[in-house]
Amino acid sequence: MAEERDMFLRARGRTLSAFREDDECQWKAPFYFIQGADPQFGLMKAWAIGDCSNGGDEWEEEIKLTKQAVQAINQLNPKPKFFVLCGDLIHGMPGTQWRKDQEQDLKNVLKNIDQDIPLVFVSGNHDIGNVPTPETIDDYCKHWGDDYFSFWVGGVFFLVLNSQLYFDSSKCPELKQAQDEWLNAQLAVAEKCKHVIVFQHIPLFLQNPDEDHDYFNLEKSVRHELMEKFHKAGIKAVFSGHYHRNAGGYYKDLEMVVSSAIGCQLGEDTHGLRVVIVTAEKIVHKYCSLNDLSSQGIEKELMDLIKQN
Repeated sequence: MAEERDMFLRARGRTLSAFREDDECQWKAPFYFIQGADPQFGLMKAWAIGDCSNGGDEWEEEIKLTKQAVQAINQLNPKPKFFVLCGDLIHGMPGTQWRKDQEQDLKNVLKNIDQDIPLVFVSGNHDIGNVPTPETIDDYCKHWGDDYFSFWVGGVFFLVLNSQLYFDSSKCPELKQAQDEWLNAQLAVAEKCKHVIVFQHIPLFLQNPDEDHDYFNLEKSVRHELMEKFHKAGIKAVFSGHYHRNAGGYYKDLEMVVSSAIGCQLGEDTHGLRVVIVTAEKIVHKYCSLNDLSSQGIEKELMDLIKQN
């Protein structure tokens, strides 16, 4: 039980215990990881009946889809370095009646991931609330680990951010300030790295850096401040979810990658995962349907990039 609990709490002390910086801070060879987003147990029923606030009392379909995702990842060879879930782990907001059961059912599926593939969790708005409080963030951290942290893998520096603090921190301004100060210190490190990659739930933008603000992106002034910070620090890509559709674009040479959901789809995409390959020169990624990844694995063109020395 302790071992099972620990697999969900590897993010502690603003780092990830699965990887030791001394072992991972030097570039070795190309590698890959898997990004998923929004398993969001409970949304499919709620969306189908048109009651997203109260309708999430069933999540059998999400259980099946997340099981399929875990099985697809487990059969990949070579194994990915890690599997990151970019937020909205469950649909039940803090304080709602099905939240505890949704969390337990998700953990029951995720505990079957290959023990050599660490899980990385990113907080979403349904995980900590649209307007988070110190209490909702603390509750998330007790179940899933720190809400923001950094780690090294294969010479690449990864930053996990709590994007809800950039969306609305009105009930926890001191926590936003703490993340800002921490982020500035991390970005000073980032300037010396081969690649730096950010994970957050809410996209900076969906398609255009100057698009209007709405529910699915960050407010324009906040967005531009972050984009400029990231660009100056040499960050290559930001991976997010939240939109339940694939999207993305560029701000200068910073790529914004928005991945659709493991769970409920709000557009024309299929339930899927994103394969992300990191080489010495570039970051290459492709969104794959769960069915394709399960039946075909990673396509040869991408595998060839991993095998390069």
